[in-house]
Amino acid sequence: MPLLPWTIYLTFAGALLAYLAGRQSPGAARAVALATALAGWGVALAAAAGFTPAAALVDLVNCPWIPQLGIRYHLAADGISMTLVVLTGLAATAGILFSWNIDERAGEFFALYLALIGGVYGVFLSADVFLFFVFYEIAIVPKYFLIAKWGSTNREYGAMKLVLYSFAGSALVLAGVLWAHAAAAAGGSGAGAGVTTFSLAELARAAAHFTPAQQAGMFALVFTGFAVLAGLFPFHTWAPTGHVAAPTGASMLLAGVVMKLGAYGCLRVGIGLFPAGLEFFQPVLVALALTGIVYAGLVALVQEDLKFVIGYSSVSHMGFVMLGLAVASPRAVSGAVLQMFSHGVIAGLLFAVVGRMIYERTHTRQLAALRALPLFRLLPFAAVAFVLAGLASMGMPGFSGFPAELAILVGAWRYSPLVTLAAVVGVLVAAAFTLRAVQLSFFGNTGAADGKEWKRHPAACQTSRFAQNEKRRDAASTLDTAPTSDAAASAAAPPLPPITWPEKAGALLLLAATLFAGLRPGFLFHWINTALESPLFQAALKGGAL
Repeated sequence: MPLLPWTIYLTFAGALLAYLAGRQSPGAARAVALATALAGWGVALAAAAGFTPAAALVDLVNCPWIPQLGIRYHLAADGISMTLVVLTGLAATAGILFSWNIDERAGEFFALYLALIGGVYGVFLSADVFLFFVFYEIAIVPKYFLIAKWGSTNREYGAMKLVLYSFAGSALVLAGVLWAHAAAAAGGSGAGAGVTTFSLAELARAAAHFTPAQQAGMFALVFTGFAVLAGLFPFHTWAPTGHVAAPTGASMLLAGVVMKLGAYGCLRVGIGLFPAGLEFFQPVLVALALTGIVYAGLVALVQEDLKFVIGYSSVSHMGFVMLGLAVASPRAVSGAVLQMFSHGVIAGLLFAVVGRMIYERTHTRQLAALRALPLFRLLPFAAVAFVLAGLASMGMPGFSGFPAELAILVGAWRYSPLVTLAAVVGVLVAAAFTLRAVQLSFFGNTGAADGKEWKRHPAACQTSRFAQNEKRRDAASTLDTAPTSDAAASAAAPPLPPITWPEKAGALLLLAATLFAGLRPGFLFHWINTALESPLFQAALKGGAL
């Protein structure tokens, strides 16, 4: 546990070293970035190995920072933050492996990437609300530059929309936190009088003496501000455009950990400090979460851009996280936290396959073009990885999505069986859009009529060599005969570069994580459930009967 702060320090130091190394060569920047990510993840795993779950935040560092304002540099951890710190290290490492092709200004790319990761580590370990907010802002800023400089489709628009939404949400959070701090400092009578600190524990004790109207107002500001980054309907529209515009590594981070910052803030600050506000807004939040699950799933079902399918599916799956938090039963909230971990791993793998393995080789994400290629033969590793990630995304037993969504649904049943049934519709929609994406992207061509259907989609022709090979085949052919086998269709399709070792390593890490959490969910549930026994959460978690 005492090692955990070094995840922050090593990552920020690595960001500086990666920038300096990038002035020498892109390869040096990549090596420094990977070593930094592995070091941070190694520290997290070492701390996890010796972690003993407790029903309270365990202090790591606690010293004055701005004493005149009651702000302290206070880091602490419990089972929830430990789960997400381990996820952050995994997502950072896999994202760098899938960014191994970055050559343009590589030092700056990896410096921004690691700065974002350092901010994420800081958020998950902060026990002072103001420090939490500072790290939260640090994590937001690099996103703009990563997308605007190294992104693809509508990258300037996607980057600006994402950052504007994020800063708007941050403004709401700051307003709510300052209101709570001012109300706590104003005191009055009671045990919560005269609190002049931003400590989570102290503010929670003070908030217990706020009026219901005060708690409702503060909760509305803080929860809404964090929910923007979590992708709660109707504040979700930044997410698909941001995911699609971002480079692969940044997409993996956005889905893997950045959206989790919003959900974590909703839980740790919104629900933890203002349980009466949760009680007041609970029916609205449940309805918005259900709407997001079903609506985003239906939109994903009709998308023709594969990355947009994954982008909207990410919003739908985050809807399950928000549903678990809104229901506010211990089982549902524990499922929501596990879903944060699960979605971070699965969505990261899906974006990696689509953005790096497919798009970088075919230069298209359009399902109409991809279905013309026998990708299951041209990229068999990508096909297997995408199918397994799709099964995990659908909640197939054996993968991490199954115990997470099951816990949320069981917890929601106690709140309302109708809510659970509505959420099950979202599960069915998720199965539909996932199977459609798998079928059209990898198994659409099972023996084209002429074996050359891919020619109707020029974006799928990656190099002039493909076109030259096709011209030679056309010149040698005097009859337009139709091959009838998959092998003939594959022979007519353009060759694609093989999957590289960094891509295979990153995919295998993510697959191993979703399998581990799916086969041994009790390991993480033990961490999470013990943390939920903390007094910080007990006022809100009343078995869903708020």
